[in-house]
Amino acid sequence: MNSQATAVIIPVYNEASVVGSMIRLTKKSFKNIICVNDGSTDESSAAIKNAGGVLLEHAINLGAGAATQTGIDYALLDPNNKYFITIDADGQHDIKDAVNMLDYLKKNDLDIVLGSRFLGTVENITGMKKQFLKLAALFSENTSGVKLTDPHVGLRVFNRRFAESLKLTMPGFAHASELVNRIGEGRYRYAELPVHVSYSDYSKAKGQSMLNAINITVDLFHHRISKK
Repeated sequence: MNSQATAVIIPVYNEASVVGSMIRLTKKSFKNIICVNDGSTDESSAAIKNAGGVLLEHAINLGAGAATQTGIDYALLDPNNKYFITIDADGQHDIKDAVNMLDYLKKNDLDIVLGSRFLGTVENITGMKKQFLKLAALFSENTSGVKLTDPHVGLRVFNRRFAESLKLTMPGFAHASELVNRIGEGRYRYAELPVHVSYSDYSKAKGQSMLNAINITVDLFHHRISKK
């Protein structure tokens, strides 16, 4: 594994208490960690700098999709970056899964590998959230033609070809479904791998509420209509 050719992108919004430890753990496997501070009102910027992450700033909160795209755009400026990883800042993902996903992508000559908590293991998930994510997977498959068990997972690994074509336009959490649509539209080679996700009290407090789920669905509906 060539960690020097890999950029890890972490969208950050008010994660000062956890993002530093997340960066330090990630640095054990990858050196190039790009954190997009998405208009945080806490000390996230200082925590990122103290932990040795590359800090990019949004002046206001634009959403996870916009932060992800900003990180990708920045990483693409370096021609040495051949692989890209997106991961959440709250510590719910295991960086070892990202390492395994990158190895799998390279060995099988894929464009993108997505993690799946439903093929793997998930701790402390609420029944309501689990049902929403299952329904989201069905909706995503019907609208994109891409069959996934967990399209809204934050852990993804992809190559430069996919990164250059991504161009996310949906700023919030609905960008995950937009990303899946890109896979279908471009007929990119993809796979899902089992990952471990653990929801702490902190990550559950930060996670998507059912109101966010409704907002995602509305955003996706308007996005699909506007493209017709």
